[in-house]
Amino acid sequence: MPETATVSAPAAGPVTGATDLATPNRKETHELSLTTQGPLYPPSEVMDGDGNFVVVGLINRPGGAGAVPEWGAAVVSPGSPVPEFGRLAPYTVLRELDTDPDGADRDVVLHTLPLPLPCNNYPMVFAPEQLPDAGKVERPSHAFHEVPIPDLRPEDGPKVVEPVTFGDWMRASGTLEVGVTADGHSGTFDFAFSRLVPDSVYTIMSLRAHDLDPAGPTRPGPLGVPNVFVTDADGSGRYHATMPNPFPDPELPGANRIINVVVLWMSYQRSYGGAIGEFGLGGDIHAHLKLRGPSFKDLRTTEAPRNT
Repeated sequence: MPETATVSAPAAGPVTGATDLATPNRKETHELSLTTQGPLYPPSEVMDGDGNFVVVGLINRPGGAGAVPEWGAAVVSPGSPVPEFGRLAPYTVLRELDTDPDGADRDVVLHTLPLPLPCNNYPMVFAPEQLPDAGKVERPSHAFHEVPIPDLRPEDGPKVVEPVTFGDWMRASGTLEVGVTADGHSGTFDFAFSRLVPDSVYTIMSLRAHDLDPAGPTRPGPLGVPNVFVTDADGSGRYHATMPNPFPDPELPGANRIINVVVLWMSYQRSYGGAIGEFGLGGDIHAHLKLRGPSFKDLRTTEAPRNT
């Protein structure tokens, strides 16, 4: 799905005080893009039954003295070279993928990544209080409909019981309306979705400017807590969050703006409080929709006055 955006400018009028640097009442509407990818490593948060990455997102292609990321879709080998965090290497592409929901790859059954995560160079503990030693856990890859949900019994009525295929995945769509509140201190995020995986737990995470900074990455977090919505039998859903000062002036010390949002299918049908997952990156969360690159640059918020 091509990503598009429209902008609604605020009505003219005086703006004073703490909102001088903000963009109160400004709104943008974005069409989200289909994906299976979080950061560039691991190459995807989804695998096929042979243990290869099913990548819809940026493909590291050979170019120049290294690699050039290009948006596309491909089956990528788990034996692809893994550079140090912040650097790129060409993926070992086994073949290109047909992204048509009714195309040649429609019946590929989607799987989680095994643990420890293959092709991973992201030095992040996603749930430091819940599972500080996540990197020591070992688990096999599971088909999405066969994930061993903790404590689940057949009589409890699991709802995702049929294979989730690549064709199913590629039918999804979503829109985001993002804006700044009238006081200039908060941002609002309103999502509408269709044709996601039916009867499933989804969450939404924020990606901030320094989350992938090689000099010192910050921990990606939820877009609101709780950050959960549950799709209906048709795969439709909605989500809203109001976030405090999500778009500060990037020149301010410590500023860490929200620059993207990612819609995550939760393979264990649960959320993780203040963490996006215990393992992230395809171990228990799976990116389904996002914006293709850094966004929201025209939105600005300021910190709310503190009570004294």
